[in-house]
Amino acid sequence: MNLKRQYYCITMEAYASYGAMILIQFAYGGANILTKIALEKGLNQLVFVVYRHIIAMLLLGPFAYVLERKHRPPLSFSVITKIFLLASFGTTIHLNVYYAGLAYTSPTVASALSNVVPCLTFLIAVILRMETVKITSTRGQAKMLGTLVCIGGALTFTFWKGRYLLKGFVHRPLINICSTNTSVCGLSHGKDNWIKGSALILISHVAWSAWLILQAVVSKVYPARLSLNVLICFFASLQSSFLALFFARNPTLWKLEWNMQLLTIIYSGVVISALVYYLQTWCISNKGPVFAAMFSPLLLIIVGIFSAIFFAERIRLGSLAGAFLIIVGLYIVLWAKHADNVVTRVTENGKGLNDNKMLQISINETVRNSVTNETK
Repeated sequence: MNLKRQYYCITMEAYASYGAMILIQFAYGGANILTKIALEKGLNQLVFVVYRHIIAMLLLGPFAYVLERKHRPPLSFSVITKIFLLASFGTTIHLNVYYAGLAYTSPTVASALSNVVPCLTFLIAVILRMETVKITSTRGQAKMLGTLVCIGGALTFTFWKGRYLLKGFVHRPLINICSTNTSVCGLSHGKDNWIKGSALILISHVAWSAWLILQAVVSKVYPARLSLNVLICFFASLQSSFLALFFARNPTLWKLEWNMQLLTIIYSGVVISALVYYLQTWCISNKGPVFAAMFSPLLLIIVGIFSAIFFAERIRLGSLAGAFLIIVGLYIVLWAKHADNVVTRVTENGKGLNDNKMLQISINETVRNSVTNETK
């Protein structure tokens, strides 16, 4: 009975991880669509970042205080500095630059370019010597090839639009965000601004990749995840508020009304900054970062369908070719990382890193190991 119960628990945990990651991609897809609409309707990006993280901080704060008060490590000046930098890269720089780029492009472009994050993270880790690459090995060559293909796909996506391949799902957009000023909207989505927007989104993903690298360092010295997220939200709102003193000093920008802007702020604060971030952390801790990265292309499909329905967006040749190269490069890198994890687990006799170990061991193998340990 114990064996069956353990098998059932492991099976449910595996299904829960898959379900959570799919739910996360749908949540991100909805956020991309809502944010695009809200920005076009006049929501200031700095105001958006400040309000969004204040909501998340107020929501997560009580849980962090109650659940982690007994094992929360002390805050030293060094730890506070690291968390401040973490908030700078992952929220202040990443989100503000991302939203600036989203104003010039479509949500589909932003979602497609997000697939370069694993490759950019790997490249930064190699530059900082946190990741070693053996050029003579097949795995090392695959990592380098996948990174180059992924970056090449991002450049193709950015600089080559090409002709339209497919007609839209609808003749007219269900949500017309350009109804008030068509000429301005057409100008902002022209070829030059399309390149500008894609470049800004790529820069934001570089900041996000740096955040992933720095998070690995901060998590070791401050493992209280809820408290860490609360502090990140606090510093993010503080930093964006400081920027708003220079770029959003008009009091009318901070006025909230019952409209799409308020809905987007509440959705992003509650669903994305609070719930989704926690679910993503839980999935990574159980299945590993590679498992989470495997679901990245699903966001492109979801947002692409949403954009085709709501905005009557059409697929271009350059976009399709660039997205294909990005996904191919992503999975080449993931395959190489998967092979590295298998070699590490075999070399260390099953005593590798917890995240990678949980990623590689299947349900049946886990049950078999547990039975072996009970027998011993």
